[in-house]
Amino acid sequence: MAGVRYSAGLAKEYEELYRTCVADPRHFEQIDKRVDEILANKERYESVGKELGIPWYVIGVIHSLESDLDFSRHLHNGDPLTARTVHVPAGRPPYGNPPFTWEQSAIDALKLQGLHKVKDWSLPRTLYELERYNGWGYRLYHPHVLSPYLWGCSNHYKSGKYLADGRWSDTAKSKQCGAAVLLHRLEERGEIAFYPEPGPIFYYSNGPVPETEKLQRFLNQFPGIALRVDGWPGKRTSAAVKKVFGFYLLNDPRNK
Repeated sequence: MAGVRYSAGLAKEYEELYRTCVADPRHFEQIDKRVDEILANKERYESVGKELGIPWYVIGVIHSLESDLDFSRHLHNGDPLTARTVHVPAGRPPYGNPPFTWEQSAIDALKLQGLHKVKDWSLPRTLYELERYNGWGYRLYHPHVLSPYLWGCSNHYKSGKYLADGRWSDTAKSKQCGAAVLLHRLEERGEIAFYPEPGPIFYYSNGPVPETEKLQRFLNQFPGIALRVDGWPGKRTSAAVKKVFGFYLLNDPRNK
């Protein structure tokens, strides 16, 4: 299958999709159960990840999607560890004799995909590598459907999936929690962080501050508040923040 080159445009797309990703409330329990199981086996993922330079959570979500978090199955495709893989990719691992340990299989699967060569594990590159792991069929041949391998159980996926290699259905629906959805939940729970802890976004100033116009529009929705949307978080904007949230903006001299 043809590949997809990583680019600035693709990175921006992944960033936007992740930022706007909202898990379907009907799957909250399923998502949390998955995340709990991944966290329970964090040490096993770390043991493989440290050897290859791959984050443990990347291995964890691949394990969820490829073999249902079953440590008796190959990470390549979920085939039993009692023999080499039968489904694509077949005949893996090519060395040693079965039964294989999960770690042996995982290392082979991750190396086969070249993940041990990846040096950039930023959010967009992580999502790119996860989609590449599953294949580019959705993006190349069914671009109206975002891959459920990433977005299953979220607002970004409704239906459409491969029933088998080369067999497509527009009406079939994946029941798996997508990798991006699992990562999002891990981040929500404070288990991982793709970006350093940010500083305060809004603060008192006599000059313009980025994003303040969004804050002013939000505050203008409340009765009794009327702000000029000018991006200047001064006395009136800070007073409106106090009225809604009970405190003034950071650096406001009225804070005591």
